[in-house]
Amino acid sequence: MTTDKKTFGERISKSRIYEQAKGKASEIIKNPEKFRALLEKAEDKASAQGRGVLGEVWDTLATCLRMLKAYAGGQYREIPWKGLVAIVGAVIYFVMPLDFIPDFILGFGFVDDVALIAWTVKSIRTDIDRFAAWESDPLPQSETGPDENPAGKTQPAET
Repeated sequence: MTTDKKTFGERISKSRIYEQAKGKASEIIKNPEKFRALLEKAEDKASAQGRGVLGEVWDTLATCLRMLKAYAGGQYREIPWKGLVAIVGAVIYFVMPLDFIPDFILGFGFVDDVALIAWTVKSIRTDIDRFAAWESDPLPQSETGPDENPAGKTQPAET
């Protein structure tokens, strides 16, 4: 008897629906207007569903959405293309009402969304952690000019 070791999230990541979502992700990332609209829709859906439905992925999804907004706005570009497409694909999957398990099925409709988000987050955890570090201090010391501190306040010049 063989046991299938794949997680539910990994199974969904191999689905035709998620593959299509990643295909759309590449297009959406290149269109700032569509990208911002997708992020707004995802934020609205996440807020409407709340922490209870999204459970353990709530905080990480919020971080991912902030990372994608920073990317879309040009403030943060330190995420590899493959990771960017993966998380945008997961966000597209999340906002789609008809996916592996349709969202309108009470009690089960978001199980696949949560599983896919959790799997995607696990696969790009390093990128998310790097963003969180950047977010807490967006201007590394090496980018600070000699007369400025990281907070952007001018310091007196040495004489």
